[in-house]
Amino acid sequence: MHLIWENLIKNLILLWTGEFKGLDTGDGDYVLPKTVWEAIGEATAAAGSTIPSAYGSCVPNISKDRTTVSAEMWSFWTLYIGPVLLRNKFSQQKYYDHFVRLVSLLTICLKFEISHAEIETVRVGFEQWVTDYESFYYQHNPVRIAVCPVTVHALLHIADSIRDMGPVWCYWAFPMERYCGQLSPYIPSRRRPFRSLDRYVTESTQLTQLMVIYNLFNLLNLRPLWKQVEGTFSTPLFTKRVTNSVCAALATRFSTATKKVKVQTIRPHLQLVHIRQWGRVRRIDSDAGDTIRAVLTSTTTDDSRDATFVRYEVYVDRNARDINAAEVLDGTTLYGQLERLITIQLPDAAFAGGARALAKPSDRVIIFAAIRQCVVGPETIHGLDFHFYEKLGGLDIVDITSVQALVGRVKEMAPKKGYALIDRSGSLARAVYEDEDDHARRTALNAEESAS
Repeated sequence: MHLIWENLIKNLILLWTGEFKGLDTGDGDYVLPKTVWEAIGEATAAAGSTIPSAYGSCVPNISKDRTTVSAEMWSFWTLYIGPVLLRNKFSQQKYYDHFVRLVSLLTICLKFEISHAEIETVRVGFEQWVTDYESFYYQHNPVRIAVCPVTVHALLHIADSIRDMGPVWCYWAFPMERYCGQLSPYIPSRRRPFRSLDRYVTESTQLTQLMVIYNLFNLLNLRPLWKQVEGTFSTPLFTKRVTNSVCAALATRFSTATKKVKVQTIRPHLQLVHIRQWGRVRRIDSDAGDTIRAVLTSTTTDDSRDATFVRYEVYVDRNARDINAAEVLDGTTLYGQLERLITIQLPDAAFAGGARALAKPSDRVIIFAAIRQCVVGPETIHGLDFHFYEKLGGLDIVDITSVQALVGRVKEMAPKKGYALIDRSGSLARAVYEDEDDHARRTALNAEESAS
């Protein structure tokens, strides 16, 4: 925490802005023009509206005031925002590539589980990174020794620390920092501060034990509980295009290897079904609990953070363009914007015996997600799992279980007009610190939903 986010990253930014202890660039050319850095700061602040709140706090404009930026914010900026906004901003590509290699190594360090092979990758990677750092910034000039603080040397010992003690989340300073922040409001007495601390620690521990022993998380929780996600509205009206897509999705769902269901068979039943639209959905199969919104059927405010883009997986027929070829399905990962959440309650005729039987009783209620696909281009960032798109494409109607994760976006800087998709569930997944109260609230809510 302190080594990387409170020292290394801050020092790199001071170097890039020409503010590091009065040093010039020497033989290098790594300082960003002031207007470029100000634009990066503005783009950083603007990215908060396109990144879901589940990803963390909004990062402020880092070109104006960096004193309010926490270690968690620096972590998020480094791993997700920086690689996008710094692209093509240095006069020499080697400085950007050097930063990207750092992000790649930090991503490995922040994994929940790390193999011995990955530890060796971290060791070799940091050795090369420090060597290049000395070449780019220190330039082997004793006058510039200030750019080589002990925190740069400490990078060489990260691999040994992980090997000896495990992943960094096992011993990082976030829990203690958060706990110290919780203690300060409970010291009302300046004369006897330690007595106030003792009382708070004793009483909070007693409450925690009561919660655990008697399952009183909801009753003793001082924070408002998360509410059940409810639908926004319902309507039987759809555009013709959406209706056709729903028919095609139902036909695909009910088709088997021996029985192909045609869209014409589905359409008469669709006239009788009860169709309902919902505005939000929450994943409850894990502690993540991300709430995903449908852009066309949910309400937002001016300061809302966009939680409508998702990663979903579908099977695509490799021979779809050749009607005479055999069907060959390939699993494909796609990104898009969730437009609608549709629940379909099939009529009894769909379960009747004979040739008209379409579904099993377990399919009586089906939930579909209408997703406008992002047209992802071939452009990537070497070594990192970023995807870029400039426009939205066709509409996909998929089963709700195909939706895998909530994703965020970072708008590219001019002259580019697209967005970078950031997916914390992909290869950039990292361990994050979570308060015990937050975990207890999620656990209690998930237990209630499972019981119901």
